[in-house]
Amino acid sequence: MADTSWVPPAALREVADLDFDRARRRGYPEAVYCESKTPAQLRLIAAAVGEKSVRTLFTRASPEQAQAVLEVLPDAGHDPEARLLWWPAAEPEPTGGLVVVACAGTSDLPVAREALLVARNLGRPAELVTDVGVAGLHRILGRLELLRSAEAIVVVAGMDGALPTVVAGLVAAPVIAVPTSVGYGAAFGGLTPLLTMLNSCAPGVAVVNIDNGYGAGYLAAQIAAPR
Repeated sequence: MADTSWVPPAALREVADLDFDRARRRGYPEAVYCESKTPAQLRLIAAAVGEKSVRTLFTRASPEQAQAVLEVLPDAGHDPEARLLWWPAAEPEPTGGLVVVACAGTSDLPVAREALLVARNLGRPAELVTDVGVAGLHRILGRLELLRSAEAIVVVAGMDGALPTVVAGLVAAPVIAVPTSVGYGAAFGGLTPLLTMLNSCAPGVAVVNIDNGYGAGYLAAQIAAPR
C-alpha cells in the first residue's frame, strides 16, 4: 500500500498530487512533465521530492524551469540538451540488457539524449549512436555489432523516418521508433515520419509519439529489464 503518513503542504495540494508510490507499484519512479508548469509550481514539487527523498525525473524542462528545480535540488543531474533533470544525480547501478539509442541526424539528438538518459535512470546500461541516417547507409552498417548486442533499440528520426525499418531488418531485438519534429515543411512537424514508422514493413517495430524520448526510453528499459 502507498505510504499515507506524509501530508503534503497546502500549497502543493493546489498544484500536484505526486505519485510517490509509483516506484514500488511499477518498478520505476515518478516523472514530472515540466512543460506548462510555472517555476513556482516546480519549486513546490521539487521541495516535496527532496523531503520524501524519492528518485524523480523532470522532463521537458526549459532553462527557466530547470533553474527553478535546481534552486531547490542543487545536486540534481541536468542535461540541458535533453531538457531532462533527475534526482538524485547518481544514476542507479545498471542491470539487465543493453539499450542502444540510435539517431538519424544531429538535429535529432535532443530527443535521443532524452531516451538515453531515461533508460539509464531507470537502471539500464545504455549507449548512444549518432548521425546514422539512411542518407548514408554505410554508417548504420558500421555499427551493426553494437546494435546486435542490444536487448532493445530506440531509433530516433525525423524527415522521412525510414531508419527504424532499416534497423529492424538487421537486428533481432525489438525496435522502438521515435518520430521527431525535424525536417522541412512536408514533414509536417513530425507527422510524416510518424506515419512512415507506423507503416513499417519490418516486424518488431513499436512507435511512440512525436518527440517522445521519455516514452521510448521508458519502454526500452522495461523490455531490457532483468528477468
